[in-house]
Amino acid sequence: MKRAFLFSIVGGAGFLIDASMLAWLLWATSLGPFIARIVAIATAMCFTFWLNRNFTFGRSGRGLAAEGTRYGGVGISAAILNYAVYSAIVLAFPALWPVFAVAVASLVAMVWSFLGYSRFVFGRSASSK
Repeated sequence: MKRAFLFSIVGGAGFLIDASMLAWLLWATSLGPFIARIVAIATAMCFTFWLNRNFTFGRSGRGLAAEGTRYGGVGISAAILNYAVYSAIVLAFPALWPVFAVAVASLVAMVWSFLGYSRFVFGRSASSK
């Protein structure tokens, strides 16, 4: 239960990074909502990896490179799900501010991420049990 709570806090912080970066990129650059979202997701993933590794789940006993690779695999699959939901909403409701689509898409991808990170990335390796 503690992990789920901490994960939701880290996820909320990641959402703020993601949404803020998207809003800033849409305001400050000529990137459209689809390219800007890729940059925003990547930024948020780097930020949440550090928080999840150090606060939510702790280190697994695997090395940083192994955890980072596993985190990237789960993160990319969650980002694809997140991006697909985001894109569907933006295309279906073009007058909607894209940050609202980020919120919905982030909630959809959250369960997938938690399960993947807790079991595949930060679950204790056989050598640390």
